[in-house]
Amino acid sequence: QVQLVESGGGLVQPGGSLRLSCAASGSIFSINVMGWYRQAPGKQRELVAHITNGGSTHYADSVKGRFTISRDNAKNTVYLQMNSLKPEDTAVYYCNLRIVSDYWGQGTQVTVSS
Repeated sequence: QVQLVESGGGLVQPGGSLRLSCAASGSIFSINVMGWYRQAPGKQRELVAHITNGGSTHYADSVKGRFTISRDNAKNTVYLQMNSLKPEDTAVYYCNLRIVSDYWGQGTQVTVSS
């Protein structure tokens, strides 16, 4: 059984910053990929960024240079530092853990609005 617990969402003005955290617990293998997806109203869920246990990262073009993903393997925790936020970043952000199967967090709302 794998559980993912997210935190850090909220309301922020355009240009502001937020930091999301996701802690994984349960039967987690050392080799895995952790990441963040988001889903805006009326749109499909999309990849924001992911990071392997070795530290390799991948970002969606829309967030490159603004978002930074990192992880603490000892704590099985992944972070998403979001800077220079835009209204179009508004969405529910979901933590993802990929081992053999995909596991998802409950989602955390990020709203960028003045």
